[in-house]
Amino acid sequence: MILQNKIIRKRLFELQDVKYRDFHRGLVPTASEDYIIGVRMPLLRQLTKEIEPAPFFYELPHRYYEENQLHAILLSGMKDYDYCLREVERFLPYVDNWATCDGLRPRCFAKHTDEVLTHVERWLASEHEYTVRFGIGVLEAFFLDKAFRPEQLQWVAHIRREEYYIRMMQAWYFATALAKQWDAALPVLPALPEWVCRKTIQKTCESFRVPQAHKDYLRSSMAR
Repeated sequence: MILQNKIIRKRLFELQDVKYRDFHRGLVPTASEDYIIGVRMPLLRQLTKEIEPAPFFYELPHRYYEENQLHAILLSGMKDYDYCLREVERFLPYVDNWATCDGLRPRCFAKHTDEVLTHVERWLASEHEYTVRFGIGVLEAFFLDKAFRPEQLQWVAHIRREEYYIRMMQAWYFATALAKQWDAALPVLPALPEWVCRKTIQKTCESFRVPQAHKDYLRSSMAR
């Protein structure tokens, strides 16, 4: 059965876990008290199987965090690249927290990296905090392997924003870049804002993907 939009919210409240809601509020500190219903991610993923995407996509803005999560999950599973990109662009201005932002990783982007890259620089230059974070996340998810180009490191390094969730994503990006593209990423670290550089080194040293010799080098350089 395909759920109508007016029933989706009712189902979300039927799946509510109050203890999980209270716990999850602490993970999304920017959320208002009545924004999070409290539905666990496996149940959200299961619920998306009953939702017709197109009508739900047009119910913007959503009222609740879980509705935005459903939106992100549905978009991430889209196979039609052009349709997905169009809906991502429409959804991004309504993304208002790090969790929804990081959950929005359309898998179809992996097969269209050349086309996606034409949009990334615009996302990075957006005034909207979570659009910038999304752009960095797209580079981290899809452009540190076969689609990697060294100039992408400079795009992220030269972002100068004060928002915590942008700076933290810069650090995550460079920690992943050091794990996958060490030789290219290491010389770019001095171009990072000091806080981002220190957080990058911290995250890299905590990573299981980085050789111990690389961690030792970063620790020694940080101590200078």
